[in-house]
Amino acid sequence: MKTSRRLFALLPLGALAACSSQGSGLPPLPDATLSAYRLGPEDQVRVTVFNDPRLTGDFRVSDAGTIALPLVGTVRAAGLTTPEVERAIANEMRSKNLFRDPSVAVQVITYRPVFVLGMVERGGQFPYQPGMTALTGVALAGGFNYRAIRDYVSVTRIGPEGRPIEYRAPREALLQPGDTVTVFERRF
Repeated sequence: MKTSRRLFALLPLGALAACSSQGSGLPPLPDATLSAYRLGPEDQVRVTVFNDPRLTGDFRVSDAGTIALPLVGTVRAAGLTTPEVERAIANEMRSKNLFRDPSVAVQVITYRPVFVLGMVERGGQFPYQPGMTALTGVALAGGFNYRAIRDYVSVTRIGPEGRPIEYRAPREALLQPGDTVTVFERRF
C-alpha cells in the first residue's frame, strides 16, 4: 500500500517534469558588451596600404586564423581587433624593409555567418549584420514553424577558452558573428 501511495505522490512531479520546456535549464545569455569586435575564421577584411595599391585588397581570415598578404606574408588576425591587425601588418612591413613608416587600414567587409536551426521553416547559414537579434535570425530562416517555442531560443557561442557554450536567450538577444541559434520544439 505504501508503494502505491509513493507512486501517486510522485506522479505530479513526473508530469511536471514532462511539461518542462526544452532549454529551460540553460544558463542565460550574458548581456552584450560594447567591446571591440575580434576577427575570426571566415571574416573578410579589406586591407588598405596607403601609397601602394599592390598591397591593398580584400582578404579572408583562414581557418588557421591568418591572412596572407602579397610581399608581406601571413599575419595573425584571429582574436585581434582591426587596429591590432593594422599594427601587426605595419610591424611586418617594417621588419621586411618594405616601408619605413607604413600606413595601414583594416576594415571588416563580411562577418562570419550565423546559423539558425530547429523549428524554423528553412534553417541554415545566414550572413551576419551588426545589430542582428535572435528574432532577426529566425526571420531570415523563414520564421518559426507551427511547433516552435517562440518565447526564447538557444544561442551557442564560442567562449573565451575557444569552446562552444550554449545559453538560453530571449528573442531580442543580440547575436555575434559565428553564433548558432536553435529554436526548440514545443511539447503538446
